[in-house]
Amino acid sequence: MEYTAIIKETDSGWYIAQCEQIPGALTQGKTSKEAIENLKEAIVLILEAEKDHGIRRNEDKRIIRRELVTV
Repeated sequence: MEYTAIIKETDSGWYIAQCEQIPGALTQGKTSKEAIENLKEAIVLILEAEKDHGIRRNEDKRIIRRELVTV
């Protein structure tokens, strides 16, 4: 399965990584590479926990992304 990683460098120089398709898959690292490796590990742990608890993730679910403007 393929997932989308969103990586952002913070003002302090650390990198924050999250998985677009899996809420809660959020981590950090001193480098972008470390953040990605940590994110892969987080995804595996979350999916294993969901499996252990009988939670099904709808892998065919389509994601709609829209820019929102707030006032």
